[in-house]
Amino acid sequence: MTACDLIFKNADVITMDGARPISEMVAVKDGIIQTVGDAKELESVKGKKTKVIDCGGKTIVPGFNDAHCHFFSFLRKLRSIDLSPSSVGSIKDIKSALKGRANNTPPGEWLIGTDYNEFYLAERRHPNRRDLDEVSPDHPVALIHRSLHACVLNSRGLLLAGVATDTEAPSGGLIDRDTESGEPTGVLFEMLRYIREKVLPPLSDAELNEGAKAADQHYLSLGITSLQEATVSNDFSRWQTLKKLKKSGKLNSRISMMLGFKALKQFKEAGLTFGAGDDHLRLGAVKILLDEASGDLNPPQVELNNQVLAAHKAGFQIAIHCVEASTVAAALTALEKLPSSERRHRLEHCSECPPEVFKRLVALKPVVVTQPSFLYYSGERYLATIPEPRLKWLYRIGSFVGGGLVVGGSSDNPVVPDNPLVGIYAAVTRKAESGEELLPEERLSVESALKLYTVNAAYASFEEKIKGSISPGKLADMVVLSANPLKVPPERIKDIRVEMTVIDGKVVWPA
Repeated sequence: MTACDLIFKNADVITMDGARPISEMVAVKDGIIQTVGDAKELESVKGKKTKVIDCGGKTIVPGFNDAHCHFFSFLRKLRSIDLSPSSVGSIKDIKSALKGRANNTPPGEWLIGTDYNEFYLAERRHPNRRDLDEVSPDHPVALIHRSLHACVLNSRGLLLAGVATDTEAPSGGLIDRDTESGEPTGVLFEMLRYIREKVLPPLSDAELNEGAKAADQHYLSLGITSLQEATVSNDFSRWQTLKKLKKSGKLNSRISMMLGFKALKQFKEAGLTFGAGDDHLRLGAVKILLDEASGDLNPPQVELNNQVLAAHKAGFQIAIHCVEASTVAAALTALEKLPSSERRHRLEHCSECPPEVFKRLVALKPVVVTQPSFLYYSGERYLATIPEPRLKWLYRIGSFVGGGLVVGGSSDNPVVPDNPLVGIYAAVTRKAESGEELLPEERLSVESALKLYTVNAAYASFEEKIKGSISPGKLADMVVLSANPLKVPPERIKDIRVEMTVIDGKVVWPA
């Protein structure tokens, strides 16, 4: 038998491969898994130059795959003022953080804060333009809500954005206004994409490169060897940017990039279709954002149907953002009109799913990409703010799996932190960070929760033949963990550490 380049021995290997669920040794050659077996097989694949790593009984799992996140938004977050609940507790704290950054920023330059969440602020409201003007009159300011579905601008920011009393919101957007004067309060809903594309300055090459390096180390430290970039504004320019970052070696994790429907023509003209690229950068699904922020379905059902059909005819998988029960139902209506196919069209989030919608979902069987970490980081808010009739249909992950659906796991980062082990913990316990339980009957087993971030996430992007399990012939992407999630008490899963990350058979973290 051919000698391998790298062998992991004395390991507790969770393969996620039904043919051999557990093993002790993994051998790699030329970036591909060659042998998965018992300790007695080691000598048959070991050569003079083989590197052998003794895992000391620690656990190896397939590399984690975040099936829905936002890489470019994460880069901006890394350069922004942290306004998350762990950093600020009130609008007063936000103002103090802005003032501190303003004192070290030349007048006229933007101040950007991320991750504020009004539910966790003492005032229990969004900041407004007046709050921001008090501490930053000489800088345009944009605060981005944790959900990415709202933002707040000060007066200078509104002026640059062209938002005034008589301004109409863009399609699908909503401008919050003073009930008496009609003047914008500064709070904008579903307009962040417009603000980023039309108003905020783009990241410079230096900022992009610096951010990519930081993001790369972040992903590797969490064992994320693959991620699926799900931003609806992704276009051919973004594709070219990712190609440059991959070619320069600044990004180790593999990327599947979705594209917005508006960019479909660009890729067709470039001769690129679904699955174009290679094992490190691949063109993914057409992303369609479906919401009701303005009170009406956006895009309307007929337009949604037409977009879905056009993307389907172009040969692409389709990924529809749908949160509320009404938008999930509208997404299903559009997919039900398609001719039968093997495209594995996806529903992103599928957050509220009452019985009548669930019945249609199970009949159609699209892939559902969900965010268990939302239960941990936002469960307390869900329990406090969502009416009981809707709450019992929220993130029905157990029901989805029990109904025979393939469910992929993701973070939607930077909406919430992207540690897959926290997502696995949340799927298993259904506990919020506060300790409160949210629909415990929807819990998953640990094995099923691991599938969300490995084999199922790979299936969601048509990559299950090359990744997702530790199987001979697949890419050698693996993670060494400090403990076995199948064996520790569920409460300890979120505290398990990633001790080593391997991509292409090379140890890429720790460096």
